[in-house]
Amino acid sequence: QVQLVESGGGLVQAGGSLRLSCAASGRILGAYNMGWFRQAPGREREFVAAITWAGASAYYADSVKGRFTISSDNAKNTVALQMNSLKPEDTALYYCAATPRTYYSSSYSRIRSYDLWGQGTQVTVSS
Repeated sequence: QVQLVESGGGLVQAGGSLRLSCAASGRILGAYNMGWFRQAPGREREFVAAITWAGASAYYADSVKGRFTISSDNAKNTVALQMNSLKPEDTALYYCAATPRTYYSSSYSRIRSYDLWGQGTQVTVSS
């Protein structure tokens, strides 16, 4: 059974950077496409970024485009989210998610597209 574990969250000042990592443990059945989502208090979980497991395609929410970068390391079964120029509105619990299904249209941004989820890592950006 595949498990996802996020790490790298913390407290940072506005304008700073953090690097989140998601490690997949257990047996990997085929290739997985990976996504990052976030949920702020009182708000719905929202899409942040996604990447195909081969790393050929990456997708971003408009709110993070140009500031965040998603990358994958197949050999280590990890996916990273480099977050630069952080803003207070980026404060949220960040979740890693995985799906064995091929993305189609904008399915990479939909919560129901993903079968596996991590427990989340907290990111807090102070002003």
